[in-house]
Amino acid sequence: MTAATTVIPRAGARPRRSYTLITGAVLAGTVALLALVSLFWLPYATDDTSGGRLAAPGGDHLLGTDKLGRDLLTQVMNGATIAVQAGLGSVLIAAALGTALGLLAAFAQGWLDDTLSAFLDLLIAFPTLLLAMLIVAARSGSLGSAILAIGIAQSAVVARLVRILAKRVLAQDYITASRTSGTTWPRIVTGHVLPNIWPTLVVNLALQFGLAVLAEAGLSYLGLGAPPPNASWGRMLLDAQATFTTAPAGALAPGILLVVLVVGVNLVADGLRDTLDPTSRGRRA
Repeated sequence: MTAATTVIPRAGARPRRSYTLITGAVLAGTVALLALVSLFWLPYATDDTSGGRLAAPGGDHLLGTDKLGRDLLTQVMNGATIAVQAGLGSVLIAAALGTALGLLAAFAQGWLDDTLSAFLDLLIAFPTLLLAMLIVAARSGSLGSAILAIGIAQSAVVARLVRILAKRVLAQDYITASRTSGTTWPRIVTGHVLPNIWPTLVVNLALQFGLAVLAEAGLSYLGLGAPPPNASWGRMLLDAQATFTTAPAGALAPGILLVVLVVGVNLVADGLRDTLDPTSRGRRA
């Protein structure tokens, strides 16, 4: 048996900064701050149509107004709240369901393992947006339905990842030694499996956040998201299509913020991968 080598960090050494993580945190944090501010303050009420139809950006309306006379800055801020809620809610649902299913599949043997694996592969085969559309259509077009649908659709991806990671941990010799010493399976899960898989799982969930934001925008664009007067960015893009040449701010503002949030979250995920697993830099290079 080869003895393990312990690397002792040099005194005073600091962990290498991940500028990717910092950049992503700034981009995503900007949108998150905008969503937080909107919970306490908005320039106008979301259903206020007193601004005049397609007014140009100015002192009273910094981004102008839409075709109904609503303030675009108010709509964009409200859309930021919806985007963050959709991302967080969907990720929480996907993490809870996916982790539970993944651990069950990791411990399963024989036909049960094959059945669960086939079920997860079947869910993954369906595009997230298509599966979410089916679930939302069966319920009703609302933000809650969209979050539930996206979370269920993404849980299959999380479950497959958890299954693969958990099986690797359960195959280790120290797990066998723990079972021989009388350690229960719940204790093994909380003491060995989850601590070993959480870094990779967190990175994946960060990526799922960005996908959830895009999926919610897609559902709202199709009229299956949050109903008016809620201003999802997807619905704003739909409404601004016909007036893009005369009032481009109605499409540019939500489109740019949508890109900023998704790119920021993806950079955060990439930075977390570098921070939690520094060897991944060398593998990608």
